[in-house]
Amino acid sequence: MNVDDLIRDSFREQHAESAPPPVGLAERVLAVRRRRRTRAVVSVAVATAAAVAVAVAMPGLGGGKDDVRPANVLDHGDLIAHPDQSPPREMIAAGRVVLAAYCTSTSVKQSGGRHTDVRTYWLLNPRTHTYEKAGKWSFVAIAPGLRTAAVLERDLPAGRIGLLDLLTGKVERWIPVEHTVGALSFSPDGRTLLATTYKKNPDVHVTLSGNQSSHWPNYQEPGRTGFSIIDVASGTESWSKVPSGDGTGLNDRQDFGFSRDGKLVYTGLTEEPGQRFYDFRGRPVPTPALERHLQWYVDARLSPNGRLAAGAASDATKYTSSEILNPTTGSRSTMVRGEQLLAWIDDERLIAWDITPGSNEFRNRLVVVALGSDKEVPLSGFRGGDERATGRWTPVFAER
Repeated sequence: MNVDDLIRDSFREQHAESAPPPVGLAERVLAVRRRRRTRAVVSVAVATAAAVAVAVAMPGLGGGKDDVRPANVLDHGDLIAHPDQSPPREMIAAGRVVLAAYCTSTSVKQSGGRHTDVRTYWLLNPRTHTYEKAGKWSFVAIAPGLRTAAVLERDLPAGRIGLLDLLTGKVERWIPVEHTVGALSFSPDGRTLLATTYKKNPDVHVTLSGNQSSHWPNYQEPGRTGFSIIDVASGTESWSKVPSGDGTGLNDRQDFGFSRDGKLVYTGLTEEPGQRFYDFRGRPVPTPALERHLQWYVDARLSPNGRLAAGAASDATKYTSSEILNPTTGSRSTMVRGEQLLAWIDDERLIAWDITPGSNEFRNRLVVVALGSDKEVPLSGFRGGDERATGRWTPVFAER
């Protein structure tokens, strides 16, 4: 039995054994630029079975004047939620999307006014459906299908990439690289790895004064050198140099990502035009039409059918909402709840961060939001503290 079978069986068993809890209301918030800070008002009432995964079914919902989908789009029974857990201990999933891992970050002081952001990962165990600490790795990417993770060892930049079997927890193979790596991403089909190459650790920052640090661009030369395209089956590496110039428009860590079809790569920029695309040889190319109006710091990007694009938060409605755009024109199609849009579940629903009413901008939780609705369904408990608080966690999603 493979990982897909285990996950599917879990959904069936939990749906059969669990009574759907009633779900209440929720409001929305604002996310901005790289740190994705948030402000909004949210109100939520939740009843749930304690400490067990639940298959969540939702009532029909009302919509707003800009609705582009029917109001019952949240009426699905394919959610596994733990609104009482933060960080989550047990599996969280929504449709085709699973919380495959999450990480926390700790700032470690070094000499010379420097500090290092050290990540610690928890990976989903497909047998127990729980998240287990994986302290060896400084960076983890999960392949579609939840069978394999690509991992980097603790010291960055790394000279090899591990292919971790998520079922056994063992590295099945190491891929040595000619250019040291600081980040990884799988192509949509899982056959290719995109490795962002760095000449120095992108998680080491210089403290300037007060709360400022070289996270923000132009304080020091970025260490990014380019990217490698790696065939997962053979381990073959093809490296492309992408000059970082004087650092204008780049953060210390500015990782590359795959385009929608997996045939190009892109980088975010902190200034206009906001993103730049390259072919696999590192040559700049025109931005694909469907991705022209995407923002690199909005993780959800395009809907599965490519007809809608996730946008940033906006105060343009009575709720602090995020925009859903027409990807070809960049015009607003509708608004949707959630401070920060993280992943499309299907063409009508997304996973997002949202906050609790009257709290600060960092007290947020994972929720499911839907087009044509002003309600949401919680998936996790609330994160607390500010953006550098101990225990704050960052999700890593993958498709089943």
